[in-house]
Amino acid sequence: MYLEYYGLREAPFSITPDPRYVFLSDRHRDALAHLLYGVGKGGSGGFVQLTGEVGTGKTTLSRLLLEQLPENTQVALLLNPRLSPVEMIETVCEELKLDVSGKRGSLKALTDALNTYLLDAYAQGLRVVLIVDEAQNLSLDAMEQIRLLTNLETPTQKLLQIILLGQPELRDMLNRPELRQLAQRITARYHLTPLDAGESEAYVKHRMAVAGCQRVPFSRLGLRALYQRSGGIPRLINVVADRALMAGYAREQQSIGERLVDRSADETLPGHARYWLRRAGRWLIAAALAVLLVLAGGWLLNRNAGPVPPPAATAGQPATKPQTDGVQKLESLIARPPETELFAFTQLMSRWQVESGETSVLAATRCPTSIASGLYCLRGNASLEQLLRFDRPLILVLNTSKTPAFVVLEGAGTKLVRIGMAGDAIELPRQRLAEFWSGDFIAIWRVPQKISGSLIVGDAGPAIGWAKQRLNALDGGAGGDTGPAYFDLAMQERVRKLQLSYGIQADGIIGPETLFALSALDESGPHLSRNVE
Repeated sequence: MYLEYYGLREAPFSITPDPRYVFLSDRHRDALAHLLYGVGKGGSGGFVQLTGEVGTGKTTLSRLLLEQLPENTQVALLLNPRLSPVEMIETVCEELKLDVSGKRGSLKALTDALNTYLLDAYAQGLRVVLIVDEAQNLSLDAMEQIRLLTNLETPTQKLLQIILLGQPELRDMLNRPELRQLAQRITARYHLTPLDAGESEAYVKHRMAVAGCQRVPFSRLGLRALYQRSGGIPRLINVVADRALMAGYAREQQSIGERLVDRSADETLPGHARYWLRRAGRWLIAAALAVLLVLAGGWLLNRNAGPVPPPAATAGQPATKPQTDGVQKLESLIARPPETELFAFTQLMSRWQVESGETSVLAATRCPTSIASGLYCLRGNASLEQLLRFDRPLILVLNTSKTPAFVVLEGAGTKLVRIGMAGDAIELPRQRLAEFWSGDFIAIWRVPQKISGSLIVGDAGPAIGWAKQRLNALDGGAGGDTGPAYFDLAMQERVRKLQLSYGIQADGIIGPETLFALSALDESGPHLSRNVE
């Protein structure tokens, strides 16, 4: 209902673990590194344990892990651990696509079939991983059976790697004396904690950007209230933020502040009465202090009676507060760097309407020449004037005293340039950009899927036909070029002219930079905003 009102393509705060919306705080990065480390150890046979409060992102991390596993990895994902040992082994065999007909109900027959499969996988160079979600719900018998699965081995190699995901109760469970053998086999442990205030704000802005929002409707106080009421737990942020957007739409409020967030939290979160009692207590103390200050102020005025100084503003001209300019705003954002790289890539890929099935944001951050079929990436260095010729949004890599900051070039005018950083739109003078940026950029763009690799003289086919169509948009079909889709010397000369016009090395070869220039001649896709001074 509120999507169109806030300029969204889809609901940004769904509680389903969509990899497109993944936000990696430092703790989430560390947790993912532990999971990948556990899988990478392969034959060590140790367990990997990841715990965290409900809603902190364990399941989302497991989905992200599945996207990053090596191709030679087979995975069994156990989502419902409330099973008997026999049912659990049956489920593992079914996840690995084993034929268990005639073996159901027999723990020995199922374990033998699993052992045969693991030996065969080992012979083929495959790695097998079992991921158990909500592992705190495992019975003691099932937990012991999982431990016994790690006994499936060759003389030199463990055949199964096991990852346990669970709530904090899992840690207490593994401290029991009867499970000490399993606890001793855990080689990597990590406890996932909630987001802090800065991460919570960046999380909200990240999800809004992925959903297509150009301006985050939550005010600073609204974002702070989201953190306070959710405790930094991502799932609770989603629940409250979704309700707040609905309430803002119903009240036709473009800006969602603290009061609306609090009301939304009252309606969706348990235990809000105690929260309001605590707040009421603080309000009473604040009110009492205010009364004392007023009384003290009146006493001081009476004591120091004298002429009242005139206001600074002249009649009919209300006093105005100086506004922070774009440079100061950018400096303040860089001083507390959020997940700017992931956010910038997410925002740029969203502008190009990259679907989750095409590639992941993490894969895009590595910027291979071809991210996916028809989706290209380019890292380079250029002046602002050169980049503006392409008329495409792209990522600028800013210089900071710490790690680089990533912003999206959104538009430019004769005086100002507009960039997007962590959900904030910033306008600053073009000459001041050089204080933060030395020319490094990252571009992502689409071309038809028929194009693969560089194009040179002698090539033919649909890719050459597409390139000629783009060149026609530049020079109107110089030389009456209506011939077949063949890269001849005449086309090479046209390519050189294109390269010169875009400040690219004029070698007559259609490589990544020239491909980006050809794509810029297409009216489809995102372009830089010209609504800038």
